[in-house]
Amino acid sequence: MIITRSPLRISLGGGGTDLPSYYREHGGFLIAGAIDKYVYITLHETFVPQIIVRYSKMETVSSAGEIQHPIVREALKLIPIEDPHLELASMSDIPAGTGLGSSGSFTTALLRALHAYCRNHVSQRELAEQACHIEIDLLGEPIGKQDQYIAAYGGITAFTFRPDGQVDVEPLRIPPATLHRLEDGLVLFFTGYTRNASEILKDQDVRSKQKDREMTENLHFVKRLGYESKAALEAGDLRGFAELMHGHWERKRARTTGMSNRQIDDYYELARANGAIGGKLIGAGGGGFLLFYTEDKARLSAVLAGAGLREVRFRFDFAGNRVMQP
Repeated sequence: MIITRSPLRISLGGGGTDLPSYYREHGGFLIAGAIDKYVYITLHETFVPQIIVRYSKMETVSSAGEIQHPIVREALKLIPIEDPHLELASMSDIPAGTGLGSSGSFTTALLRALHAYCRNHVSQRELAEQACHIEIDLLGEPIGKQDQYIAAYGGITAFTFRPDGQVDVEPLRIPPATLHRLEDGLVLFFTGYTRNASEILKDQDVRSKQKDREMTENLHFVKRLGYESKAALEAGDLRGFAELMHGHWERKRARTTGMSNRQIDDYYELARANGAIGGKLIGAGGGGFLLFYTEDKARLSAVLAGAGLREVRFRFDFAGNRVMQP
């Protein structure tokens, strides 16, 4: 049996500038942090010549082309297996549709398992690009590249997206003491809402392709905040980083309809009134997780728990995608 895992992620600055509709024209930049919550893939051989795929549904087919799950189908076309006797299953620490990049984590973990089965060596960059190829090029999802890259590389990492499609990868130089303070000050709460990221990102994608001035200026501003967030984190200025998060959220809310709602706004204001220096909704928007930075974690956690939000404790993951077994 082969078991692989890929970390989920939180965005720490510049999110949204990784979509091709933006970076092909202007270049993109963002910071993402992999966390110790994972998507797992298990793969093993069966006695019967068939492919069994287990996720929220179960499929039993005789060839890859019959698989309904689009990512699994395209992955098995990209890495073909002769005369397959396979059973694939996926599990996740956090449900899909919650803004933590589960699709990119799923795709990279799946590809790593198939490569391991075929005894192929694959680099982190190759893994990320193959996952992007499946989700963006083959399936036409209006998404960016950050989820696939941070799932492959892990860590707290800056990504520069060049207009020619090249991605520069730079781990942040954060002193150990700052990293400990950052992990201790960040808190993550589930809003209770799930959503389809593609539906929300489609508006941004279409407006970027149409060279919508308001959208373009919004993303330019968010990209600048990404650079400023990197400088603040590497300088150990966590209060400054948190204030940049707040500015990011204010611009992100204005980017497209459906980004937030009255309940999420109320949660955010409650957090700000009880010790959160800054925060934002993680992912495309519309639901999922709220991330805050605070210097009074006990107070903030108690207040938001009292409001009915569930806290998810985490640390950063620096291993990235990996084979757990064998």
